[in-house]
Amino acid sequence: MIQKIWYQTVKVFLKVSLHFYAQQIKIYGKENIPKKGAVLFAINHPNALMDPLFVTSFNPRTNHFLVRADVFKNPLIKKILGSLNLMPIYRIRDGRNQLSNNEEIFNRCFKILAKEETLIIFPQGGHSRDRNIKPLSKGFTRIVFGALAQNPGLEVTVIPVGVTYQNSSNYPSKVCVQFGKAIATRKIVSENQKPKAISILKNEVSNQLKQLTVHIPDDENYATILNSLNKANVDFTKVDHINAMIANQQIPTPRKKQINFLKPLFYIILLNSLVPFLIWKKIGKKIKEIEFKDTMRYGVNGLTFPFFYLLQAVLIYLNFNWKVALIYWVTSYLFVFIYTKFSPINTEK
Repeated sequence: MIQKIWYQTVKVFLKVSLHFYAQQIKIYGKENIPKKGAVLFAINHPNALMDPLFVTSFNPRTNHFLVRADVFKNPLIKKILGSLNLMPIYRIRDGRNQLSNNEEIFNRCFKILAKEETLIIFPQGGHSRDRNIKPLSKGFTRIVFGALAQNPGLEVTVIPVGVTYQNSSNYPSKVCVQFGKAIATRKIVSENQKPKAISILKNEVSNQLKQLTVHIPDDENYATILNSLNKANVDFTKVDHINAMIANQQIPTPRKKQINFLKPLFYIILLNSLVPFLIWKKIGKKIKEIEFKDTMRYGVNGLTFPFFYLLQAVLIYLNFNWKVALIYWVTSYLFVFIYTKFSPINTEK
C-alpha cells in the first residue's frame, strides 16, 4: 500500500513537472490501452530516461520498466529506482559475467505479466537520437513468449509506442507520444512455430513504430533528408505529416530560425535561479552521452529549482510577510511556465 502511494505521488509530480519542462506534450492513442490484463509497451528510445517518464506519466496503468543496468550503479539511486518499479537489464558492455543476472530479471517479468500487470521495454536494445527505427532485438519476444509458455491461460497484449521530440537535447521542447494498436500475442504463438512467431511479432511492432514516430529510412539519403527537414524547421511532433512528406519526397524550403523575444525573461529566471543553474552547469559538464543530457537536466532542475524557490520564499517571509513570500513563490513558477510554453523552439542539428 505504501509503495503504491509513493508510486502515484511520484507520478503526479512527474506529470506536473513535465508540463514545466516541455512546451507541448501531445498524447494520442490512450484508448488503445486495455484497462485490465497483461500489457507490454514496446517503445522507441531517442532520449534516455525521458522516454519512459513521458510514457508512464500519461498512461493510466501502473508500469514496470526495464532500463540499462549502469543507471543502477549508485546504491541510493538503485533503491529509489527499484521503489518506482524500475529493473536493470544487463548488456554485453556491462560484462559477460553480468549477463546471467538477466535470467532473474526475465523471471520477474514473467511474474509481472502473469499478475496481469504492465511492462515497459525498449525493443531496439539501446537509445539513439537518429530519426528512424533500428532493427529490433529478440529480448522483448523472449519475455512475451516466456510468459505465455508459463501461463497457458494468459493473454499478453503488446502495444508499440512512438515517442518523438522536436529537439531532444534542448529545453524546452515539444513531445509527441503515440500509443499504437494492440497486438494479441496468444494467437500468433498458437498459429505459428516459434521462429516464425518471433518474426511476425517483431515485424508488427517495427512497422507500427515506423508510423508512430518520424522515420527516415537509414540509407544513403538519410543525412540529406534530415538536414533538409532541420533547415525547414519543421514540427517533428506532427508525425503523420512529416512521414508523409518523407514518403512523397516533399521537403519544404529552408526557413530562418525564430527569434526568442522572451530572452529577457530567461535572464530574470536565471538571476532568480542562479544556484540551481550553477549546480546544473557543473553536473552537465560530466555527462558523456548526449542522450542523457535531457534526463539529467530534468532530474537536477526538477529537484533543485523547487527547493531553492521554497527556501528563498521562506527567507522573504522571515524578512517581510507571508503575502510577499507567496507572491514571490507563485511568480517564480509563473515566469518559468511562461518561458517554457511560449519561447520559440528550433530543430536540432
